[in-house]
Amino acid sequence: MNKRVLSGMRPTGKLHLGHWVGALDNWVKLQDKYRCFYAIVDWHALTTDYDRSSKIRENIIEIASDWLAAGIDPEKSTILLQSLVKQHAELHLLLSMIVPLGWLLRVPTYKEQLRQLSDRDLHTYGFLGYPVLQTSDIIIYKAELVPVGEDQKYHVELAREIARRFNNLYGEVFPEPKELLTPVPKILGTDGRKMSKSYGNAIFMDDSPENLRRKILPMMTDTERKRRTDPGTPEKCPVWTLHKAFTPKEKRKDIENGCRTASIGCVDCKKILIEELTEKFSAFRDKKRELMKRKDEVADIIIEGSKKAGEVAERTLEEVREVIGVGINSGRI
Repeated sequence: MNKRVLSGMRPTGKLHLGHWVGALDNWVKLQDKYRCFYAIVDWHALTTDYDRSSKIRENIIEIASDWLAAGIDPEKSTILLQSLVKQHAELHLLLSMIVPLGWLLRVPTYKEQLRQLSDRDLHTYGFLGYPVLQTSDIIIYKAELVPVGEDQKYHVELAREIARRFNNLYGEVFPEPKELLTPVPKILGTDGRKMSKSYGNAIFMDDSPENLRRKILPMMTDTERKRRTDPGTPEKCPVWTLHKAFTPKEKRKDIENGCRTASIGCVDCKKILIEELTEKFSAFRDKKRELMKRKDEVADIIIEGSKKAGEVAERTLEEVREVIGVGINSGRI
């Protein structure tokens, strides 16, 4: 049987180019090699946005439509909504009984996000304990591989520690998940910072050609290239990070050389990028537009996938209840 893969995203709205490069492009390829579970993790959205939850349901359809338009095939992969698979919550509760508090306090992103999101009150149990829920998401499907970038390795390492501790306490139930490292190119937004919806600098996968021009033409470039005749340094230019991710290699060589020799200007460079993105995501935009007209069908795909996921999750929980000695399985005590 093919190895199982689990990955997920929070429903925080439509997806941008960073999501494509960092996850979706790889997910589409993985579904031909593994048994993939792709989760829309709406409970995780509450860990930081518990007081801003009004858009979550709308965003669930939006993100599922992005996945489907990008090539995630419900016949190959299981698309599920975390909150529709209640077994995630039960396993989270059981795991929370055995996870030492110190393990959670040392998670690097815990203090980092407290600083970054200082305008929100994140001193909550849910925010501290989200890695336990994340572990539940992974191991309830006995996923062996979790596709992540280098910066997310720690979360999979912690999930591995928790699975190991459970197995040592109660017996071998869970495989220890391993990170499936994927190279994630650095994608900068329109202001030169990391692309993020919260920064307001994102270029979305479904942006129209008009929106692409509106966002890309004013983008900052190499600040040391003051005049059109000055040679540039592509490595210092946010636009170049997008070319590296989306422009074919041969054409990219010409752009790089043109920048370094000042034979092309920054506006020329941006216009080429707009053309590449317009072409690359043309089919995606068309399919996304059609899917958003058929939201009930998208919802049905999520519901059906969640039912399938629930069957797998329940089989795992029957093992868990048995080895711990709690609950009743199939009417037996």
